[in-house]
Amino acid sequence: MREKDPHSLSAPKPIYPIHRRLTLVWWVWLGFRLLAVPLLTHWLASAKPAMVGGIAWQALWLIPALLSTPYIVKGKSPYALLLLSMLTFVYLGGSGMVALKYGYQMHWGLMAVWLVDFVLLGWVNYWLFILLKRLPKMNG
Repeated sequence: MREKDPHSLSAPKPIYPIHRRLTLVWWVWLGFRLLAVPLLTHWLASAKPAMVGGIAWQALWLIPALLSTPYIVKGKSPYALLLLSMLTFVYLGGSGMVALKYGYQMHWGLMAVWLVDFVLLGWVNYWLFILLKRLPKMNG
């Protein structure tokens, strides 16, 4: 039997700091998407859409993310976090497409709002990926 080398690179890496960063970025993204996107859209758009309607619309679109928030807060289930990563990629694609749409329409302020949303989702996916790599293997 081989002895484990105490200096090997396969020592378990800490999960807590990554989970804390993921949770922080997740709450920042949810708050930004739920409140800041409708408010900034109201202020920057020429049509002046309703703020309350925008918040309700974003809340409707965020139902899957809000339902999966407990899995982010716990940060222990690799299967749930993997599915959540796929869900956030859908949100990421949607944010990128909306940002491109406003870019083609030359609404630079609205494009910037959706690019911030895109970057926040990118950070969520980054920390999810790092956390998934550090959690115990799913098949063992």
